[in-house]
Amino acid sequence: MLFSLLNLPYWILLGVGVGLFLLVILAGGGDEDLEVESNLDPELDADNGSLLGWLGVGEAPLVLLLALDFSLWGLLGWGLQVALLGWLGSLGSMGQFGILMGSLVVSIGLGRWIARPIGLAFAGFGEDTSEERLIGRVGTVSSQEIPLGGRIGQVDVLDAHRNRVTVSARLPEWATTAPKRGQEVILIEHGSQGYVVILKDGPDEARWLQSGSSPVLPK
Repeated sequence: MLFSLLNLPYWILLGVGVGLFLLVILAGGGDEDLEVESNLDPELDADNGSLLGWLGVGEAPLVLLLALDFSLWGLLGWGLQVALLGWLGSLGSMGQFGILMGSLVVSIGLGRWIARPIGLAFAGFGEDTSEERLIGRVGTVSSQEIPLGGRIGQVDVLDAHRNRVTVSARLPEWATTAPKRGQEVILIEHGSQGYVVILKDGPDEARWLQSGSSPVLPK
């Protein structure tokens, strides 16, 4: 039963998921071509139960989220079908369809919950081990945006040796402007979820400088 051709769709789904994971790893975990952030307004998402928010879009790069969902879909569907075939002996077309759809729903639900910590782990692949050396430098937003409200985005920054480093980044709680893709930001500190950044040449930079922070290093 374990290697029955009835399980072929789940082998394919699992293979697609593993392939996408390999793509993310080979791209360095934070390549800008793999990053897709949600533009959803948090209030709109909460009020209307946005489908994209439920799917987990914005919690991690889209390719990583798809890799997770496909892998879970393949594993859950495969395991459930093997178990039911062993118990019942056979499944009709409606039973197989039910397993396919049921495992899809469960995999999306699980993927949404674990996408964020996995996304942070993959984002860390591109970060330098010396956290302090990037503080004060100017970077460029490589994700769609760095949203307000503490959600994670991605920033490309050159270190003192002109090495391009991709790091996870979020805005401080007091920030008023969400930097978009291609805009410059300043890395002002490092925290448990990556670097804290503010939009360069914006009102948040003026507020930061007035607070007595250190001068900005050259880009």
